[in-house]
Amino acid sequence: MTKVLVIGSINDTGLIGLAQKVGNPEIHYLVLGTGDTSQLGKYGVTKAYLLTAQVDETSFAETLIGVINSNNYSVVIAPASKFFKTAIPISAQKLLAPVIVDVLDLKQSDSAFEVTYNGVGNRAQVTVKVSDKVFLIAPPARFKPSEKATTVSTESLQPKVVTGVKVVSTEEKPKGKVRIEDAELIVSVGRGFKKQEDLKLAFELAEVLGAEVGCSRPIAADLKWLSEDHWVGLSGHKVRPKLYMAIGISGQPQHLAGMMEAKTVVVINSDPNAPFFKNCDYGVVEDLYKFVPALTKKLREILKK
Repeated sequence: MTKVLVIGSINDTGLIGLAQKVGNPEIHYLVLGTGDTSQLGKYGVTKAYLLTAQVDETSFAETLIGVINSNNYSVVIAPASKFFKTAIPISAQKLLAPVIVDVLDLKQSDSAFEVTYNGVGNRAQVTVKVSDKVFLIAPPARFKPSEKATTVSTESLQPKVVTGVKVVSTEEKPKGKVRIEDAELIVSVGRGFKKQEDLKLAFELAEVLGAEVGCSRPIAADLKWLSEDHWVGLSGHKVRPKLYMAIGISGQPQHLAGMMEAKTVVVINSDPNAPFFKNCDYGVVEDLYKFVPALTKKLREILKK
């Protein structure tokens, strides 16, 4: 029986669905924070670890190594977030194990594992075969666990203290009402907007559609017009909405890597040579300052909002 450790929160259990792809796995779950671990039992989790203390990436990595060494897990699965993209490689390096990010699928092949992931700047799906330990990173929203009732035992973890590193304080970033990675409709903005206050055009359109507002890297990281909660891209959030409307975004590979799983992509850009037009279902070559207000007005009439 293959032992798999999944890392996450009580309310975001999608990665259990990835763990279930291993033939007859024994699934354990490491919870960051608090919560009722008994609900994990409906997905076949037999043991839960609770890590309630505040930890930085280095301390978490050392704590994780201790858990892995004590239980000999073959597969460790973590969410695609900045915290884990920093912490997991630390653990993997010390255990001499590979890390595979943006995982799409997992299969067991005899004594090895076949892992499929988005590679080559999200332009290809790559399948590799690995043996022994492997660390996988993926967005939880990509998977849905099936129910298989079991009883869960719970163990509290004490974080490993890393000499020379001290957590002075931890402040949670303010978050919007809906996580961008869970949104079914997204209106995303880029450098085509000249001023921060002009983003209201996109927010008005999003309100009519019932969509969330996303953005490219420069809007969040450089200009800081929007928080990183809105950032879509390789270094931001991976999204897979039913509709992704990109307004004033050129379509660089870093951004495309975050939204390539969108079902329908609409691009609005005044530059007919923008790379995004080669990666969309519908393209509109027009000045966003003219087209977006007109589109919002027409949709408001149709939808009577």
